[in-house]
Amino acid sequence: MTGAAAALAVTLAACGGGNSGNSAASDKTSGVTITVALAAGSLPKPALAAFTKQTGIKVKWVNIDWDSLQTKISAAATAHTYFADATDVDWSRVGQLSKLGWFYPMEQFLNTKALAPDMPQIKSFTVGGQVIGIPYDASFMVTTVNKHLFAKAGIKTMPATLTQYTADLKKLQTSGVSAHPLDIPFSAAEGLSTYWYETTGALGGTVLDQSGKPQFTSPGSPGYKAAQWMINAIKTGLVPKGNINVTDSQGMQTLMAKGKVASVFSDYSGNLGALYNLPSSSSVVNQVDYIPTPGAAGAAANWSNPDGIGIPKQAKYPKAAAKFIQWFTSKQQQVNFAGVNGAAKAWPTYALPSHLSAVKVMSAKGNLVGGDALSAMLATSKPVFPGGAPPWYPQFSNSVYTNLHAAAAGSESVAQAIKTIANTANGLAS
Repeated sequence: MTGAAAALAVTLAACGGGNSGNSAASDKTSGVTITVALAAGSLPKPALAAFTKQTGIKVKWVNIDWDSLQTKISAAATAHTYFADATDVDWSRVGQLSKLGWFYPMEQFLNTKALAPDMPQIKSFTVGGQVIGIPYDASFMVTTVNKHLFAKAGIKTMPATLTQYTADLKKLQTSGVSAHPLDIPFSAAEGLSTYWYETTGALGGTVLDQSGKPQFTSPGSPGYKAAQWMINAIKTGLVPKGNINVTDSQGMQTLMAKGKVASVFSDYSGNLGALYNLPSSSSVVNQVDYIPTPGAAGAAANWSNPDGIGIPKQAKYPKAAAKFIQWFTSKQQQVNFAGVNGAAKAWPTYALPSHLSAVKVMSAKGNLVGGDALSAMLATSKPVFPGGAPPWYPQFSNSVYTNLHAAAAGSESVAQAIKTIANTANGLAS
């Protein structure tokens, strides 16, 4: 056994409840082939070959688009049939998966408590003390600004509050530097929901309490104010009218990356290096920076929306899958996947490591654009829902983006949108 393999063996905890989900499951951790299904292209072949040499476990990688993957996970679990040994656990599905019991609690296999200090976003995968999945990348909502355009408008100090941020956007507009300086994705899709969550958090609020009850019904609440601010932004022209049908990624790629807007309040962490500073996809290279998210009275924390990986109860080789997850989510592999140790070890679709120490390594070696800012943001990032996303999150999010889209389109008022969203939450939580 190699040193790395021995380390894996030491850190893998006893299986505890074992294979209660699949009576035919095997405890074998060598000489088997596991299926890993994620909405991402395969890891580099040398990395998978090294894992197989280290553990004796072969990996069959399956890349499925995110929506289809969720459907397959649900269908297999409902039918009690095998689909994969390790697969996606999205932050927004944690509550649902926990309630349904479709995935093994990861503390049965890994020392999740030891991971927590260096993996802040593991909180987003924890419900009732159980960890449903392990975050394999770090994704959190950040604010980006085109400092070149801000400077052209005479803005030299970046805004620390939402009030100042709004004033700066209006100055960009009135000075003629940017006719519509703000990107908000008002298409009826998930990106609109997460934009509202980030804005609500920036104003010091939460969307739902621990019982799933809405915290945004009062006109004085952060959630209500966030919705009002977003709708006002498109009605006053701070946001392009065409954004009524623009998704989050479309806005980032076709507006922010092309200099057609000057800021995204709720952007993707890692976009500076992955999009805005790439000449092949951007015309604003070296013009965009991360800034601390402007809040009610100063910089606000950032909400997390990371990707995770877990083990379905119908897995054939749960312990072998756990070995893979331990390796796949380790600090060393994340540093490799991020390209710090050469292109041959890089995973092209990889965003940002979930290990804080890995992000710091990237930043120290100059391999992460905006690394210092991202390290600080990751360290203080928080789950959108402190108790985990509720089991009925998909229905709730649908209500959020459908009604905020309608308010932006003018077919209902902000008050009507908020009331409908609140009624949806109350109905689902009861």
